[in-house]
Amino acid sequence: MIEIKTSEISDGEFNRGVFATRDIAKGELLHEAPVIAYPNEEHEHIEKTTLADYAFEYGINHTAILLGYGMLFNHSYEPNAQYEINFDNHSFDFYAFTDIKAGEEILINYNGDVDIDDPLWFNMEEDNKE
Repeated sequence: MIEIKTSEISDGEFNRGVFATRDIAKGELLHEAPVIAYPNEEHEHIEKTTLADYAFEYGINHTAILLGYGMLFNHSYEPNAQYEINFDNHSFDFYAFTDIKAGEEILINYNGDVDIDDPLWFNMEEDNKE
């Protein structure tokens, strides 16, 4: 249903993204990404690494690193997918927010909810450097 390919919207070193291998209907489960959770007070160590840009909030007291394809979805303020935290299963469950065509890149809003258009943390860091 999904695969990793080169993304034209990513400008990172590896330029990867998650793509649909077939048509996916709105509401369909795309991926269940297991998590490795750790207490927020340990995040100061992660902040010193590249992983900091890939970590997700996981409840009030924890942060999580997602396994599987979870950390490879790229951002859009007009996403075609969304995620829900499944605390019972210790996973982030990714669902189609709209119908997605085969070959289309699957995008999420890094702010969490699909309609939040707050600036992203890594863009704010770049603005502060200027």
